[in-house]
Amino acid sequence: MRKKFALLLSLCFVIAAMLMGCGTDPRDVDYNGVSYDELEMTSEQSITAVTSMSPEEMQYYIESESYAPAVLDLFRSWQEAIAISGEYQSLGEFTVEKSGKTLTTTHTLVCENRNVQFQVVYSYYNMQITGYTVEPVYSLGEKMSKAGLNTVISMAIVFGVLILISLIINCFNIFPYLENKKKEKEKAALAGSNDQVVSQIIQREEQLTDDTELVAVIAAAIAASTGQSTSDFVVRSIHRR
Repeated sequence: MRKKFALLLSLCFVIAAMLMGCGTDPRDVDYNGVSYDELEMTSEQSITAVTSMSPEEMQYYIESESYAPAVLDLFRSWQEAIAISGEYQSLGEFTVEKSGKTLTTTHTLVCENRNVQFQVVYSYYNMQITGYTVEPVYSLGEKMSKAGLNTVISMAIVFGVLILISLIINCFNIFPYLENKKKEKEKAALAGSNDQVVSQIIQREEQLTDDTELVAVIAAAIAASTGQSTSDFVVRSIHRR
């Protein structure tokens, strides 16, 4: 019973601590030695430094790489965001969020076409700035529309790749066709050569038949002119001229 009561009491303390934490004013929180006002001032100084530059001056710093990579990334992000959101007009809400070993401050900037979120990212271990982010703020409908467009493009790419793979697989059927075509040509050539050999054999036999008849005629002529019998001599060869 006492253990259950102690457990219930501990749970109450945890809930109370969470409620107290939720009700704490961010301005009163110490962020690893840095106050809320100091974080807000750092964000405002960064925004002032960026907005005071002309587009030509900012582009010069980007091309010459005169600043640290994080600052150059800030310049590039700022150019892209302003191209979408329009000219900067005024400062908006400022918030601080801590997640693990990272602390992020977000300053909403009111611009001509849409708001922009200007974020400064800190390493909570030493509260050193590790990067900047400048992103236009899109409505829920715009986000859904963009997500739908990305989905359609992704599906189109997938189907395109599947169709390409299907065409490649169908192309493999050409190789057996070409191989069969080659075999048919070889068979036709072999059949033609066999016919030629047979034709030559027939011609040879016909030639031998003609020579036999010629020998008989010559032998009869010699026998008639000499008065001898055809059995008294033998014709061994015939030379054609």
